[in-house]
Amino acid sequence: MSTVAFHTLGCKVNHYETEAIWQLFKEADYDRVDFEQNADVFVINTCTVTNTGDKKSRQVIRRAIRQNPDAVVCVTGCYAQTSSAEIMEIPGVDIVVGTQDRHKLLGYIDEYQQERQPINGVSNIMKNRTYEELDVPYFTDRTRASLKIQEGCNNFCTFCIIPWARGLMRSRDPQKVVEQATQLVQSGYKEIVLTGIHTGGYGQDLKDYNLAQLLRDLETVDGLERIRISSIEASQLTDEVIDVLQHSTKVVRHLHIPLQSGSDSVLKRMRRKYSMAHFSERIKKLHAALPGLAVTSDVIVGFPGETEAEFQETYDFIVQHQFSELHVFPYSPRIGTPAARMDDQIDEEVKNERVHKLIELSNQLAKTYASQFENDVLEVIPEEKSAKDGVLVGYADNYMKVEFEGDVSLIGEICKVKIDKVGYPINYGTFLRTVEHANNQSEFEMLA
Repeated sequence: MSTVAFHTLGCKVNHYETEAIWQLFKEADYDRVDFEQNADVFVINTCTVTNTGDKKSRQVIRRAIRQNPDAVVCVTGCYAQTSSAEIMEIPGVDIVVGTQDRHKLLGYIDEYQQERQPINGVSNIMKNRTYEELDVPYFTDRTRASLKIQEGCNNFCTFCIIPWARGLMRSRDPQKVVEQATQLVQSGYKEIVLTGIHTGGYGQDLKDYNLAQLLRDLETVDGLERIRISSIEASQLTDEVIDVLQHSTKVVRHLHIPLQSGSDSVLKRMRRKYSMAHFSERIKKLHAALPGLAVTSDVIVGFPGETEAEFQETYDFIVQHQFSELHVFPYSPRIGTPAARMDDQIDEEVKNERVHKLIELSNQLAKTYASQFENDVLEVIPEEKSAKDGVLVGYADNYMKVEFEGDVSLIGEICKVKIDKVGYPINYGTFLRTVEHANNQSEFEMLA
């Protein structure tokens, strides 16, 4: 039996797609082995979101080639899409496929084994208008299942290379999304994370169908307990979407809404499509509709030309709107983007200072958010054992990370947990009982 090993760099979408590619190999009777072992085929799923992503991708590719010079080395993903010629120049790379046509990979491997000529299977992503179906019935290592619902992005923010790596916005057929959600529930998953390159843009390219409608349709999936949206832009939080969230029994009390900057002048330079007034109005409307909602966000500091006053605007906006946690990134120039060519690049020391200020603020905000749940009972799905003996760790619906004593058989189950001590990054609780909602016996139990 032939063996295949995978290495994934980058985002949730890449991890999802690696699982989908593994399904293709599995159907072709391959065995999956660890990346550190000798495999017949290595698949490296690359990232290109930063220059560092490119560099890390190259390091992993070279490592695979050194480890097993006789293996077929396949490179896919975003870096493969944007820089296939560069990758083809690395001695030992046999096949390059970008962010489309992944189903052709096995055919390319057969072809390579016969001809022994490197194959570049990358085509122009900008011409692609159809969503590539990649099905994942279950995940090898997760208690939360990702479900990819769209591909590509039409925004062309000045700091971002992703539209060139992923192409323009394409939504997955709603029926396929619901079918896959149903299949994931049957495989034993209680929580599904809707994911994509520009997840909240789902439906923009569909006739008479949008994200709100998809959420309504997923609400009807029997046995599905939790729906989480991996990320959504403020401009995509329409009144209709907020209404669906307010009445849903399945969408969790947590949204990740990228801010990037709290200054209108910086947003303009970033070519972001909202104003702070609009963002503020949407957040207030959300909190009114969903009491206890956790809003996490991404912030880029030190964008070209960011003044002390603009940074302060961002800081004040975050304080005012009480985000529950921030992912803070110092701006790093991405070769090939307009922002990398802008004047007024900010000094690294200034960036670091601003990053630290926001990380401190994020820690404070996370503690403040968690403090309202002290002595409350939350539903937690434990994901793994903690480093401590007999202790499990997982996430509540509002994305608070909770540790509690419990048996490993509880992993993947919905547990009622009383929160005894709040903190950040971990909250501590006491297990009360499991919750039996709609789920019958799952495939996991049958397989066990």
